Amino acid sequence: MNIVDKALDSALAYLPRWVAYQMRATEQPGCSFAVAHLGKVVAEFAIGQADAARKLTPRHRFRVASHSKTFTAAAVLRLREKGRWQLDDAVGRYVPGLHPRVASATLTQLLSHSAGLVRDGADAGQWADRRPFLNQADLLADLAAGPVLTANTRFKYSNHGYGLLGLAISNCTGEPYNDWVAREIVAASGLRETTPDMPPASAIGPAFPFARGHTAKWPLGRRLLIPGDNSTNALSSATGFVSTAADLTRFYSSLMPDAKTSVLSPASRLEMLRRQWRDPHSSLERWYGLGTISGPTAGAGADWDWFGHTGGFQGTITRTACLPQHGLCLSALSNASDGASHTWIDGALQILRAHLQHGAPTPRTADWRGRWYGLSGAVDLLPMADRVLVANPALANPLQDATQINPVGDAGEGRIALAGGFGSHGEPARLQRDARGRAKSLWLGGSRLQTEAQMTRELEARYGKV
Repeated sequence: MNIVDKALDSALAYLPRWVAYQMRATEQPGCSFAVAHLGKVVAEFAIGQADAARKLTPRHRFRVASHSKTFTAAAVLRLREKGRWQLDDAVGRYVPGLHPRVASATLTQLLSHSAGLVRDGADAGQWADRRPFLNQADLLADLAAGPVLTANTRFKYSNHGYGLLGLAISNCTGEPYNDWVAREIVAASGLRETTPDMPPASAIGPAFPFARGHTAKWPLGRRLLIPGDNSTNALSSATGFVSTAADLTRFYSSLMPDAKTSVLSPASRLEMLRRQWRDPHSSLERWYGLGTISGPTAGAGADWDWFGHTGGFQGTITRTACLPQHGLCLSALSNASDGASHTWIDGALQILRAHLQHGAPTPRTADWRGRWYGLSGAVDLLPMADRVLVANPALANPLQDATQINPVGDAGEGRIALAGGFGSHGEPARLQRDARGRAKSLWLGGSRLQTEAQMTRELEARYGKV
């Protein structure tokens, strides 16, 4: 095993512990997580519940919503490779009866959300389970008034635009969108846990385990189950897909420019990933390409730029991010309307970056590990090649302003070599051991931290009667 693999293994060992802490703190119902390296799934785990009666497993499918747009974009590029159309073709060539300004929108404009179309129609109740998802007649009726903005003036997200692409694909191929994409994109990519929309309710069971969505905890103060098994009809090309975290990492890994196997040529993949439009009104630096979102990893160089997509369905929030320079792809699926998949992917990127930057633990640092509690909460020791980072698992970035310990010798002694000005910079650090040599407490300067069980007993003894 090489140095990179060892560092990656160390990061992956910590990732589920951090996510579990985050879920416990935020009272989330469930999360499914997967990581692929060079196209191969190297880690996957599930924490929490699929619904009130069933534990969540990595095999449970989720509504992954707008991840569907990446599959649709791949379908459009695949048809171009087959010589069936060109990206600058007007969509009116393939879908008749459109408003003239809608008909003149090109496939590229629809793919990049720059056609100026309405986002979800005059009544977006399908997103709140107040009405079914639109059929073809409903979709075309919503588009009959024409675009909202002049094309090519800014990035403006449109689920209806991707629904229109689904109709164009169907008319171009002579098959229903779901059938063609299931065969030519999903199956051709080797995905076995992905469908373009929900199957009939009778199919949901042991062969098709499905994670139900949940409402946010508030305003009720408790979560309610959201079935999430409804068809998305003419909008499956925008939001219908159902998948697992593992399958998503496999598919998005196949879109990396240097992927060894893919349904698309390298040129088509580069075209999908090329940044077309910047989000003009966001504190986050995000760009949209052709069915892909991209952006930087906070605090990192360009080699940590990511691409992927997000998804929000009734009761689920999902996100996938790929790092082409490192051959990594991560996917987090949460089954709550206030799910934290965005936060967990961002935090996971920082965990991976730190381990790959500093290297795997050595014999000198390997014993510096574990979760330790004080009155203010928990810290996690993350041993690396020549240092130990003190992570805060409660933070969205657990390594934000992390204290650094430099071990001295092999007896659990060390020095706080780096800490904030309000911390214990320059002071000693120590792992205190019991008679059997097991670490029983962590000293950071003059502060003693304990195991969760020890801290629980101390808090109950001191404050339990208040």
